[in-house]
Amino acid sequence: MNLLQNQSCEACRADAPEVSREQAAAWMAELPEWRLVERDGVAKLIRRYRFADFVAALAFTNRVAALAEEQQHHPDILTRWGEVELSWWTHKIGGLHRNDFICAARSDALYRPE
Repeated sequence: MNLLQNQSCEACRADAPEVSREQAAAWMAELPEWRLVERDGVAKLIRRYRFADFVAALAFTNRVAALAEEQQHHPDILTRWGEVELSWWTHKIGGLHRNDFICAARSDALYRPE
């Protein structure tokens, strides 16, 4: 059972602390397909999802968009033919918050390669 997937995001303030290395490592164990990377000096969670065609990729993009609106937490989404890349991080703090890990887990739950 994915514990992160069952949690809800919380409102994040600009002074909220970033997750610790220990927290990130524990949560990454629940997100085996995700990579923790630094881009432009900002830690981000990134994953590519594969699909049979553009229509399936776009359907997933729309499911993630609905999740993002529901949680009031929005990723970068790159949709291509047969592929979607998600990048989760918290803009207000310029790094990773618990919300990012929750949304990554919830994104995984929405994935259907179709």
